[in-house]
Amino acid sequence: MSLQRTIRSEIECRNIGLHSGKKINMTIKPAPADEGIVFVCKNGNGGSRIKADITNVRDTTLATTIGNNGTTVSTIEHLMSAFRGVGIDNAVVELDAAEVPIMDGSALPFVKLLNEAGTKAQGKLRKWFIVKKPVSVSQGTATVSILPSPVFQITYTIDFEHPLIGEQSYHIVFSKDIYEKHICAARTFGFLKEVEFLQAKGLALGGSLKNAIILNEDRIINKEGLRCPDEFVKHKILDAIGDLSLIGMPIIGHLVAYKSGHTLHSSLLKELLSHRDNWEIVRRYTN
Repeated sequence: MSLQRTIRSEIECRNIGLHSGKKINMTIKPAPADEGIVFVCKNGNGGSRIKADITNVRDTTLATTIGNNGTTVSTIEHLMSAFRGVGIDNAVVELDAAEVPIMDGSALPFVKLLNEAGTKAQGKLRKWFIVKKPVSVSQGTATVSILPSPVFQITYTIDFEHPLIGEQSYHIVFSKDIYEKHICAARTFGFLKEVEFLQAKGLALGGSLKNAIILNEDRIINKEGLRCPDEFVKHKILDAIGDLSLIGMPIIGHLVAYKSGHTLHSSLLKELLSHRDNWEIVRRYTN
């Protein structure tokens, strides 16, 4: 896995947008080495290019949104998580709307599409972002830290005042196999009152039981229930992998999170980058 990788063949899919509730066409194309992940919002002028980079993050309310020159793309975290999960460094994502399709609310459909397309090695070494000293950020009782580690690993804890969630913790040492087996199928979740409130304001119009776990005061509304007992905390790990990929390369470090989310993930990356002595970038990495 020392060489950069892109997809072997083009991917097309069509699915609903979480915010707009409308069908969105998405095409993922191979990209050259060192291109990174680039989103293109197609319009009459050919489309605006937005690199998936922490410097382009414009909003972290409910989802991660990136933007450039007045154009934005929202809800990128599940697709970005899938790219990192299967080891894709370079790709161009073309959309005919300002958001990524929500699919089933997890990264699993994207992982399946990427694996069906296949990947190919490119002629340049991958860059690795090595954490050398700890960095932490917090907001109220929520905290997230990144610590030196010989491998990329995540320890995540959530705590919700709901009888079916409460406090849950999960730890992974990241690998493609672990990601695909234990993380990528975990769906996003929300509370019925919040969903009704958002939809009344014209938001989350595409949200449904087909693309999220919905809870009322004492039960899960989805007839099929959970995919696994710890699906809630695993989805938070899925999100974190997608958000951290906005550093532009694989991170080698230990993410430790408590009641965190998109906003703190973004703040952590910015804080980390502001301390130049706390990290280094290498072309060759062995643990």
